[in-house]
Amino acid sequence: MDFTATLRRVLRLILSPSTEWDAIAAEPAEIPQIYMRYAGPLIIASALATAIGISVVGGTFIKYPATYALSSAAVSILLGLFLVYVLAFVINALSSRFGGTSDMGQAFKLAAYSLTAAWVAGLLNIIPALGNLAMLGAAYSLYLLFVGLPKLMKPAAEKAVPYTIAVAAVMIVMAVVSASVASGMLPSMTPIMRAN
Repeated sequence: MDFTATLRRVLRLILSPSTEWDAIAAEPAEIPQIYMRYAGPLIIASALATAIGISVVGGTFIKYPATYALSSAAVSILLGLFLVYVLAFVINALSSRFGGTSDMGQAFKLAAYSLTAAWVAGLLNIIPALGNLAMLGAAYSLYLLFVGLPKLMKPAAEKAVPYTIAVAAVMIVMAVVSASVASGMLPSMTPIMRAN
């Protein structure tokens, strides 16, 4: 996927998720390509937007040194790439409990593409005042999961909602743990106070 293909996929997932999940379900599961051409660039862009926001733009009163922002971005990128695979593993491991098809490739596609809205909304962190809107992206990613899971993992009809809730709970826990791990890996840094 080139940049325009990635952008088209992002837009179709956000604007017409049901149709796009049908297309994704039919595609081959090429995990390295999905990492390199889709998930990786979106994770990197989101992390760099946050780094620019906290170090260059800054909030109303504070901003952080560039070294801290870049370290934070590097940790976020590594954790983001790792957590996509962990989420796929969990999705696949839970599939048989909910009458679904065990297929790591489909599970990886579900993990990578369902996080699209969260990564795109992370771009708003370039302006710290808009950072809270990024939470809307995370919420929409849960909706993308809800729409995509039955199409890719094919659970029993009556078990699709509980399966989605279980995976959504795992996603939320992973986000909280990831934030804790990231903050624990970085040195404490005193923000630079802005002059009024």
